[in-house]
Amino acid sequence: MKKVLGRYGNERGHWVGDGFPVRSLFSYNAVGKQVSPFLLLDYAGPYNFEPTTERRGVGQHPHRGFETVTIVYDGEVEHRDSTGQGGIIGPGDVQWMTAGGGILHEEFHSPAFSRTGGPFRMVQLWVNLPAKDKMTRPGYQSILNADIPSVALPDNAGTARIIAGAMDGSKGPATTFTPINVWDVRLNRDAETTLDLPEGHTAIVVVLSGHVTVNGDQPAGAAEALLLDRQGDSVSLSADADSTLLILTGEPIDEPIVGYGPFVMNSEDEIRTAITDFNSGRFGDIPAAA
Repeated sequence: MKKVLGRYGNERGHWVGDGFPVRSLFSYNAVGKQVSPFLLLDYAGPYNFEPTTERRGVGQHPHRGFETVTIVYDGEVEHRDSTGQGGIIGPGDVQWMTAGGGILHEEFHSPAFSRTGGPFRMVQLWVNLPAKDKMTRPGYQSILNADIPSVALPDNAGTARIIAGAMDGSKGPATTFTPINVWDVRLNRDAETTLDLPEGHTAIVVVLSGHVTVNGDQPAGAAEALLLDRQGDSVSLSADADSTLLILTGEPIDEPIVGYGPFVMNSEDEIRTAITDFNSGRFGDIPAAA
């Protein structure tokens, strides 16, 4: 088993724009290389929005040096960026954006969801890029629920949707720069299961809802993340209630991490360059909405 090294959570949330009530469950600012290749995970919601005719969300802003992975559980999110890509994703869908050498994007609730209101819940994960790929061409992957394979866990324990990486011969649709797994796992109440995880990978169990016990003795409830040791090749989970988890594993990137707001690079000089490039308009423009 991969031993539990730490338990992280955050009762104090903050708003990103006016559309995303966020709790950061882990961040490289606090745990640094321990969570590499992952940088942070923001859990937005659960929250119930009233209907409105206004746009809710966060307007145009830049990124450089990493990728953002947005997974929607409730509600709808509309994305547009300076590569000309964009779209609307709803429950079960994923947006995988590669900021690379520099991108501008915006994220709002979809017009339809704004009009109706209702429950909203999503996750945004930041995935680091190795130095050789930090200035890669920006890109965008729209991954719909129908494109994500689902694996039935033994003994009717639940299911795992394979967004990235692989499980039991099922491969996720996301293209990644380094070896990682992103599994959206649903466990049934009173279920017990053991998941095989890669030896040497950083591994994180994120509990979004419900309550589980990890490796027989470590409890974790909603909005908590457990960091596991890189040694070992499995984790056992028992669910005390119907539970939704994200299982993250990744090959560590053994390089310096220097971040400043929306930029994550390898040195302070690269951060200064990113700021200069952004201020000089080198990140492009978001095309006007049709």
